[in-house]
Amino acid sequence: MTRHRYDAQQDILEYIAKFYNSTRLHSYLGYMNPNDFEQKLMEIEKAV
Repeated sequence: MTRHRYDAQQDILEYIAKFYNSTRLHSYLGYMNPNDFEQKLMEIEKAV
């Protein structure tokens, strides 16, 4: 594997981990993105 290919793969994995997964809707979370889900969860925990 060439260095350029490795760098490209790392860039793609970083994009998926940091941006795509945090903004896409997850059916497991009730079709919310993880950021909104965590925010809602924190609001619920504060109310209890």
